[in-house]
Amino acid sequence: MAREQKLGKVYPLYLMLIPGFVFLIIFNYIPLYGITIAFKDFFPSRGILGSPWVGLEYFEYMVSLPDTWRVVGNTFIIAILKILIGFPIPIITAILLNEVSHVGFKKTVQTMIYLPHFLSWVILGGMLVDLLSIDGGLVNSVLARFGREDPIFFLGDNNWFRPVLVVSDIWKEFGFGTIIYLAAIVGIDPNLYEAARVDGSNWLQSTRHITIPGMLPIVMLIAILNLGNIMNANFDQVFNLYNTLVYRTGDIIDTFVYRISLVDFNYSLGTAVGLFRSVVAFVLIASSQYLAYKYSDYRVF
Repeated sequence: MAREQKLGKVYPLYLMLIPGFVFLIIFNYIPLYGITIAFKDFFPSRGILGSPWVGLEYFEYMVSLPDTWRVVGNTFIIAILKILIGFPIPIITAILLNEVSHVGFKKTVQTMIYLPHFLSWVILGGMLVDLLSIDGGLVNSVLARFGREDPIFFLGDNNWFRPVLVVSDIWKEFGFGTIIYLAAIVGIDPNLYEAARVDGSNWLQSTRHITIPGMLPIVMLIAILNLGNIMNANFDQVFNLYNTLVYRTGDIIDTFVYRISLVDFNYSLGTAVGLFRSVVAFVLIASSQYLAYKYSDYRVF
């Protein structure tokens, strides 16, 4: 009887999930049928069903293209640089910001660093183009004041384009990570810090033995999610900043798929490259989950 009453209370909640499941099936699962384009010689006029099967022909062609491995390498390098450089910054910022006692200053800093997260790369890309321009850009103007004669072509030089991508991505997203880690720190039992102070622990020791272990579940979750983005490298950012001059170091899988599919109209090859990226991303996510399950007490599922 008690079980039936409990089920009756949660039954409306299950009904509320139905629209979400319907949305998920229509817009996420049904379109997966389009993956078959990678195994067909697709013609839009014939449709997916009317296009002939070619098996792995486009995957073999993809492997033979030198541009494929160039964009795969660029994707890995850019994504790994973003993770290695950008991952610890919000953690450090959250730990330092948590020590600020002035509430007004603390909230002001949180708002300022969080604001870029809400801006699209269309807006930020335009801002960066103006800031990094070789003709009157703010950054080159400041460098000229410090004695540099030749302006730096940040968005047209292969040596500078990757650092621009990494720094601008960190600037946009580290505020969001900081808020998440601050919430994790707030959830730590204050009695642990009081006990540590009674035992003579200083700030650095408390941070090392209390704050960081308390943040570890959230840190691992974010790390797992970031690992799945290694094959992504942020299409919106690269698409709004790159050009033909920086294809050698800035072209990634998603921009490559965009040009193949929507510019060159080779939909089958574009789908094959996209499917390859998705499979590799799935393997990385599954591997990270396995390592987290095996070597820690944290569980995602």
